[in-house]
Amino acid sequence: MSYAAEFASLVKNRGKHDSYTDNKPAYVFLAPWIIGAVCLSLVPMIVSVYLSFTKYNMLTSPKWVGVQNFTNLMKDTRYIHSLEVTFTYVIVSVPLQLMAALALAVVLDRGMRGLTFYRSAFYLPSMMGGSVAIAVLWKMVFGADGLFNRFMNVFGLNLTQSWVANPATANWTLIVLHIWQFGSPMVIFLAGLRQIPRELYEAASVDGAGKGRQFLSITLPMLSPIIFFNLVMSIINSFQTFTQAFIVSGGTGGPSDSTLFYTLYLYTQGFGQMKMGYAAAMA
Repeated sequence: MSYAAEFASLVKNRGKHDSYTDNKPAYVFLAPWIIGAVCLSLVPMIVSVYLSFTKYNMLTSPKWVGVQNFTNLMKDTRYIHSLEVTFTYVIVSVPLQLMAALALAVVLDRGMRGLTFYRSAFYLPSMMGGSVAIAVLWKMVFGADGLFNRFMNVFGLNLTQSWVANPATANWTLIVLHIWQFGSPMVIFLAGLRQIPRELYEAASVDGAGKGRQFLSITLPMLSPIIFFNLVMSIINSFQTFTQAFIVSGGTGGPSDSTLFYTLYLYTQGFGQMKMGYAAAMA
């Protein structure tokens, strides 16, 4: 009986050992990501929570101040304004970017010569749009002597204003830049359109549905998971916008705080004015 019990125990434990052995390669491949997530995300988040209750300038030891930083946030008019600027940017730019991406994806899905070239060309701005070089170029394009004014002057408008130096239009130039980076959601939309069965369109056409009705009744419902995914990713990316506003405004959020995004204000408080505890509360 003892031999039988020992054999049964070995058989039972063997399954667990084999399962662990089978998963060892997965743990090995996941290890860099797990280490990075813990060291570069989880630990800094915990430290940031602690620093948000302190007065800390990165030169001396943190001094505990309780909820004072959060109280000061509610009284900070620039903080409130940065929220307004950021939400305006997100609410306007995200829907327009997705509409542009979907419209172009529908056009490309119909089939055309050189599709691979056009797909790559339209995707390129998404890769470069967040770079310092493109931000500098954008500042030059919408400057007083920029390409945009020169193009409009061809039609006799004689524009001389700097669009990035005007508080009424500075944020809108960044919105245009964000819309211009429609390549990534466009490629995802295009992949989703390729998965819609063509039989649905053929049946709708037989029933007399026009292109508009087919788009509303077939394309949009079938693309709803893709639209939701692109919406979430675009919202995340737009809330993280920093480089463009920093370069265009020279790191100040100007003119008149019209480009003072939340991330930019957080950066200026933490690294510009050395109020890291205050910046941690914002974070």
